[in-house]
Amino acid sequence: MKKNLVSIVHYEKPYESVKKAVLNCGGLDHLPAKARVFIKPNIVFWTKVCAFPKWGVITTSRVIEDVVILLKEHGIEDITIGEGIVADPGDTETPAHAFQTLGYETLKKRYGVKYINVMERPFRKVELGDGINLKFNEDILESDFLVNLPVMKSHNQTVVSLGIKNLKGTIDFASRKKCHSADPQKDLHFHVARLADPMPPALTVIDGIYSLERGPGFDGRMRRTNLLVASADMLSADMVGSKILGHDPSVVGHLACAAKRAGRPLDLSDIGVIGLQIESVASYHEYDFEYSCSEKGEMPLALARQGLAGLYYRKFDDTMCTYCSGLNGLILTAIRQAWQGEPWDNIEVLTGKIMEPLPGMKATILIGQCMYRKNKDHPDIQKMFAAKGCPPDAQEIVEALNQAGIAADAALFDQIDNLPGFFMSRYEGKPEFDESFFRIT
Repeated sequence: MKKNLVSIVHYEKPYESVKKAVLNCGGLDHLPAKARVFIKPNIVFWTKVCAFPKWGVITTSRVIEDVVILLKEHGIEDITIGEGIVADPGDTETPAHAFQTLGYETLKKRYGVKYINVMERPFRKVELGDGINLKFNEDILESDFLVNLPVMKSHNQTVVSLGIKNLKGTIDFASRKKCHSADPQKDLHFHVARLADPMPPALTVIDGIYSLERGPGFDGRMRRTNLLVASADMLSADMVGSKILGHDPSVVGHLACAAKRAGRPLDLSDIGVIGLQIESVASYHEYDFEYSCSEKGEMPLALARQGLAGLYYRKFDDTMCTYCSGLNGLILTAIRQAWQGEPWDNIEVLTGKIMEPLPGMKATILIGQCMYRKNKDHPDIQKMFAAKGCPPDAQEIVEALNQAGIAADAALFDQIDNLPGFFMSRYEGKPEFDESFFRIT
């Protein structure tokens, strides 16, 4: 049986390490001559206001430049770097700032590459089977070849976020929200498993120079891992990457679904690993956040240890979409800061699309349009306070918290773009966390 090749190498030298990883697995063997190549990095988040920890969150500019050089050496002239950064609809300044800061303009001048914000480009509706359709960026669909450059990270909703999950950044806002379906049969994992279906032939290089625990964002735990994983088969790259992160593909919903649809085994028996062996480099990366449930309430363990009581902030589920999840940590921070030592009077906070109120709660806060529509007339709600937007407005969230009895500080929400900078202190004085990997010099 012919095996799908996946190479694992240590990152040691600029360019040479990427070249070794790609050539070892035959990653460019199916690259057409004079191909139009689309490079898809992972820029899950950006802020113009402050520096923030990017290690394990964003694809390094180092790996992107190395891939561009390798493509140029193979005679490729038409190269486009494209990403759809999570930002407010209509915000074109934040993506532009990200591309400029990460050195993509320098790549354009040096190598003639193009770079695009996919949210400013046309989308095309693609039928993905089983009644599922999503709108994909046309530039990637019309390319001859894809170079997919995810980061090596675990993820609090999908267990891991690697090559297939990275393609979520190529669909439009409505499609991203649609992926977080309330349908238990056609859920997030069901949707994500299909993201690679309409793609052109691809090379996947998982950027593991830095890896991330409890991703996908800047509040996770970052590690210097010095690994690159490459394959011409995206699913194979992801299954190997998942094993390196300590998670069997069988427990990763979208990988299990994708393998089943492709008739592939989950035990990696049809994969040939070249270079380093998985067992020698695997390191368990936690993906989930711990929660506490007791007579004092339900909330993240960190809040419970602080002594908070009378709060029922249930764990987010897979139906909470990208845009509400971006506010979730900020809401929890606001609640934590508002705590004055006296128990609240049974206040619950509901998120996502499927949560329902608990009987006996004195106040119910509904976050987001989906929660409001589902529960606005629920008979178990005694007092309802809602932030109804999609995504909800920060001021609406503050008002809902305050009216329910949680004295949240509005100034915290006014400084939302500064919040990521506070996490930089975790990495100060640690030379292995090097900002230069995200610059083109």
